[in-house]
Amino acid sequence: MTKTEQPRRQSRPAFLGDLFESLTERGRRLLGWRETEGRDAIEAPDLSELAERLLSRRGEASGVVLARGLLTAFDHADPPARLAFLQTLADRFGPDPELVGPAVAAVQKNPGAVEAVEALHAASEPRRQELLRRLNLAPGGTAALVRMREELLRHLRDQPDLRRLDSDFAHLFASWFNRGFLVLRHIDWNTPASILEKIIRYEAVHAIRNWDDLRNRLQPTDRRCYGFFHPQLVDEPLIFVEVALTTSIPDNVGGLLDLSRQPIRAGDANTAVFYSISNTQRGLAGVSFGNFLIKQVVEELKAELPDIRSFVTLSPVPGFAAWLARTRADETSDLLDADQRIALAALDEPEWHKTPAKAKALRDPLLAAAAAYFLRARDKAGRVPDPVARFHLGNGARLERLNHLGDISANGLKQSHGLMVNYLYDLDRIEVNHEGFAERSHVAASDSVTAALTATRS
Repeated sequence: MTKTEQPRRQSRPAFLGDLFESLTERGRRLLGWRETEGRDAIEAPDLSELAERLLSRRGEASGVVLARGLLTAFDHADPPARLAFLQTLADRFGPDPELVGPAVAAVQKNPGAVEAVEALHAASEPRRQELLRRLNLAPGGTAALVRMREELLRHLRDQPDLRRLDSDFAHLFASWFNRGFLVLRHIDWNTPASILEKIIRYEAVHAIRNWDDLRNRLQPTDRRCYGFFHPQLVDEPLIFVEVALTTSIPDNVGGLLDLSRQPIRAGDANTAVFYSISNTQRGLAGVSFGNFLIKQVVEELKAELPDIRSFVTLSPVPGFAAWLARTRADETSDLLDADQRIALAALDEPEWHKTPAKAKALRDPLLAAAAAYFLRARDKAGRVPDPVARFHLGNGARLERLNHLGDISANGLKQSHGLMVNYLYDLDRIEVNHEGFAERSHVAASDSVTAALTATRS
């Protein structure tokens, strides 16, 4: 770079910013609007009127101004107004009947006409999808729409009519956040503090207590952290995974998180342990990142550390305790036998895990119940009831081991009576396992897991 080139490159962002401000100011004048005092927003009509005007505009500058104003107005509206707008999008911004009717008639008249079918497809697209695409053109539009869907998801249970709007969000987000747009980044102790603070905030499996705890997960030679980022959410990890490099498959998380442990050389490790995977954006629920993340991290680790032979998880079992409570209360269930029911009554005693004799007596009945939970139990939809299991089994992993008292934190005891499990990613069997689970709901499990199912019945 020459000295004459450097100032020109440095001024380019300022030039583009000035150009954008010029365009948006022209758009404001075109619409006869003015900014709200003390806020970078537009004094505008109600949200629904703004949406209609945005769909009717053809000018790019005025469209950006409208999109920016609508998103800002939505963010600053009170909760009832935001809900009313979402309901309006669901009710009034569907397909245009005046376009759909003639398009259907044309297909019925000539079912084999490709042009007629394509015209029907175009006519049947809800108007709100085009609205969301135009909103996405505003500065910060992608992040604002993710927040808008987060608001929407809070109302879905009580407002089922909003599901059609949610389907449009999910359809568009699946395209905007597909794997081709995602960037894998290695997160370490030298990563900007703004991102590290979000790692602390978003950690959803094993809470990060302080900066020393975070350093213990990022800085040592035997620890790794990777995240997926999107170009429109530069400093927002969409999902991240924490990895421990070890010489064996761990059976408890306490040892992995111990601040006093002695790190090993990365080159001495033969096992990579995925011990925490956290999605960070509630508004992107249903958009799958985790399977791509694990597979790419495996490739990264194989390239960096060729001696790594085993790729496993140390995973929580978030639904186990609640399922076991329901099953114990259901006297007609055949998932627990009489001896198990008697033994498992000790779970009702406070701090049972601190008494070695009680913990030992509960080990086999608990592991047998856990094996039934994974291998025999099904939810109302006919699925394996545990969401973490569905994720890893769906990715082609094998249920490798059940770990008694793998997590004795307050949360671990509450959600799973301390149970943790290892899922093994056998690279030679991933596709076979995936197909078996996807096609037949077959749970690939090790001999030790299947043996636990009958341990108390022999």
